[in-house]
Amino acid sequence: MTNKRSLPALFLITGLCAVAQNKAEVWTFDNLKKIGGAPVTVLGSPKIIKTPLGKAIQFNGVDDGIFIGKHPLAGAQIFTFEAIFRPESGGAPEQRWFHLAEQDSKTGMDTDSRFLFETRTIGNQWCLDAFVHTPTADKAILLRDHLHSLDAWHHVAMIYDGSEFRSYVDGVLQGKADVKFGPQGPGHTAVGMRANKVFFFKGAVRQAKFTRRALAPEEFMKVPTNAAR
Repeated sequence: MTNKRSLPALFLITGLCAVAQNKAEVWTFDNLKKIGGAPVTVLGSPKIIKTPLGKAIQFNGVDDGIFIGKHPLAGAQIFTFEAIFRPESGGAPEQRWFHLAEQDSKTGMDTDSRFLFETRTIGNQWCLDAFVHTPTADKAILLRDHLHSLDAWHHVAMIYDGSEFRSYVDGVLQGKADVKFGPQGPGHTAVGMRANKVFFFKGAVRQAKFTRRALAPEEFMKVPTNAAR
């Protein structure tokens, strides 16, 4: 039988666990040394630039990228993964610009389990490819008729609530699918390219947010409507 005197402590522990579960982790791409509390390894010559949103990292689409020594959604059973970025004209047709990669605990090599934000350039516009692969399932949401402007700031999000996977651009639903993802293990992150150093991104990344619950669109990060390109 539980001692009544211990109930406040139990409620406190339960409350703290709930807060930790719901707490979001925000990364700001304003330097090339440490992001999200983790060290950064630089490939090529990405630049820190000033923008109307604050500092951001700009990638040349050829050989620029960064590695961050952390997988911010490792162990998450439900999640919201957001980013604010500016895809620029002149990039390749396929760009895999934000990659959360699980790593094998014994070898340190990347496994197939991953989160990926990708773009597909169609004419002078782009569409989002949101992709997740876990040991239990994989799914890409890619709708080539949902097109958006280049050389402007956009918000993207992928959400999984335990049964449905959804993607958004600027708060507007792009697509959804029923799927059963399992959690991923620890690893690292590649930005500006896929983790195996291919499909480089031309543009800038300002911020990312990782939440271990399924957010509603009104809870997303916002891009100021008056932000200049």
